[in-house]
Amino acid sequence: MIKKIWCWFWQPTQRFAWGTIFIVGGFAGIIFWGGLNTGMEQTNTMGFCISCHEMRDTVYEEYKVSVHYKNASGVRAICSDCHVPKEWTPKVIRKIKASNEVYHKLLGTISTPEKFEAKRWELANHVWATMKANDSHECRNCHSYEAMDFHKQSRRASEKMQAGLEEGKTCIDCHKGIAHKMPVDPNEDDED
Repeated sequence: MIKKIWCWFWQPTQRFAWGTIFIVGGFAGIIFWGGLNTGMEQTNTMGFCISCHEMRDTVYEEYKVSVHYKNASGVRAICSDCHVPKEWTPKVIRKIKASNEVYHKLLGTISTPEKFEAKRWELANHVWATMKANDSHECRNCHSYEAMDFHKQSRRASEKMQAGLEEGKTCIDCHKGIAHKMPVDPNEDDED
């Protein structure tokens, strides 16, 4: 039986043996898969994230003065740590959604500081909604309630964090604007 399968495997079709087709196809698959993963990881680098002036001149400058950029412990979170899931399937989904961002880059939707500021509220709300929907999953890759020493936090921070834990809040419920400036809600009255 094994000899029969072996012979079929190497028996030529009209042009190639099945074994050759499987081996060549396997190598092509490995090269495609490796290229896909390499490309996805390359788009997760800080250099890639700030390669367009829209990000470099706005949110990157804000991030550089945040606690995620420089802090007492010397741990730095980069863009992808907060905006791209680590798990493979959610990462692929996020990359597919990013194609919309490429489309808007080509359209010039946020190509000037004025255009960016006009869209900031909408863009921030998209990010916040995603974080709310996934229970601030990317925040929890680095931060966990279980690892927090509430006694080493300020009294106010300790009270707020413990209350948030009891109320089932997610990180983004309280920590909007932690790495970037808070956008102005266009629906708020300026006359208050």
